[in-house]
Amino acid sequence: MTLVFQAIPIFLLIFCRITSFFVVVPILSSRNVPMMFKIGLSVFISFLIFASMGLDKPIPMDGEYVLLIIREMLIGVLLGFLAYIFFTVVQTAGSFMDMQIGFSMASVIDPLTGVSSPMLGNLKYMIAVLLFLSFDGHHYLLRAIMDSYMWVPLDNQLFARMYNGEISDFLFHSLSKMFYLSFQLAAPIIAALFLTDLGLGLLTRVAPQFNIFVIGAPLKMMLGFFLLIVLFPELISQFQYLFSTIFDNMEKLLQIISGPQQPSP
Repeated sequence: MTLVFQAIPIFLLIFCRITSFFVVVPILSSRNVPMMFKIGLSVFISFLIFASMGLDKPIPMDGEYVLLIIREMLIGVLLGFLAYIFFTVVQTAGSFMDMQIGFSMASVIDPLTGVSSPMLGNLKYMIAVLLFLSFDGHHYLLRAIMDSYMWVPLDNQLFARMYNGEISDFLFHSLSKMFYLSFQLAAPIIAALFLTDLGLGLLTRVAPQFNIFVIGAPLKMMLGFFLLIVLFPELISQFQYLFSTIFDNMEKLLQIISGPQQPSP
């Protein structure tokens, strides 16, 4: 019975980090994933991690235990949010394209989040999800949260790292990189459609009898879809780079939280 009372506080802390990670991380946090599956997977992974950690450092359930729960939940949310903001690169790039092609007034319901999203952004997001699953990206996400205990054990210094601004600086840098990657992903189509607008503007000055609004909209749509088809192989390589960026930044975040020490072998 004593072992049970010693195990419950440790298991609950592990469960809080895993569950908060699943609430935010892309794909696994989708509305299409049943809630019972998420809870069951969280319990199973928490049990595996607890079995590997053991009861070397008992944790008392005193007044400080609430802060420990908040700290573990913050770690899970930070890791999941970092992966999520890089997944929004695809939808943000699609929004840039929609504004140029003329689809900005139209939107569809994203089946993963249940919210309205741009048409091309939703299309690219679904392609990115399929590629991510085909590359076993969900396995790497699970491995990342499980290996986080090698970098950031239960007795970590998260609040100290947040107080000195290291984590906020890193998140700001990650958001800046997200917007940069979004524009980079949409730049070829944006540039081509900008030149199309420029050509249509010159045509208006040279031949004002043409109705540019009738000609321009179908032309930009056809050109936009044509460029999407032509650039599709390049999009796959861009998505591969995006996925590697996600896991590299998750590792960097764990290094920041853990401090200068190295993970145990």
